[in-house]
Amino acid sequence: MQISNSHSQHNYQQIDIFSDDQRQLHYAELCNALYERELASLSQQKINNISLLQRKIAGLRHHVKRAAYSLLQHQTPLDVDVHNASWQAKQAAKCMANNFTPEKTQLWFSSNIQIGCCIAVHVQQLGSEHIELDSIDKIELNSHRLHTNKFGWFNSDGELSEDEHRQTDIHNLRLLKPTKAILTAACCGHKWDHKGKGQQRALSLRELLLSLSINWKTFR
Repeated sequence: MQISNSHSQHNYQQIDIFSDDQRQLHYAELCNALYERELASLSQQKINNISLLQRKIAGLRHHVKRAAYSLLQHQTPLDVDVHNASWQAKQAAKCMANNFTPEKTQLWFSSNIQIGCCIAVHVQQLGSEHIELDSIDKIELNSHRLHTNKFGWFNSDGELSEDEHRQTDIHNLRLLKPTKAILTAACCGHKWDHKGKGQQRALSLRELLLSLSINWKTFR
């Protein structure tokens, strides 16, 4: 079941979701879907540190509840699929990431860059491409570079820094100027391959929480 989060159709910000039986059911479904997905993900990770695994599992309850509640409350142009705990929107026929130039990317980040900002990274690997959410955790103004939590250092024009090329097995990474189309594709997990549209990618809990921080008016 999809729920529209459009502000023009619904406004739930002043309503406690637990006062509505159907929305309480949606909340429970979202929690179940998120738990199943995260536990499956944890089971595939190679974690040798038992205490780290215990901390990850212990933190699941808080993060899952926060994500489920926010998915029902957050005002976005996207719909929510409560069965899969995912954002839904129409997918473009082709990835729009290639429409952006380094000059436009650099101009945007020069004016809007800030720590904690949710950003989008174009990922090309093994014949497929998608746009993935990340966040900025370091900024070097003098060298015109910024560091993202997952993918590392990028130049402000969007290109991956030279030192990162030597440390990652994914060489085709590019930071993108955020737009509604770019962030929609990232939030919904849209993928493309040589045939066109691919199967939707399930966002990690971390990415889902990042999607909830997006300001859809300013893209910051």
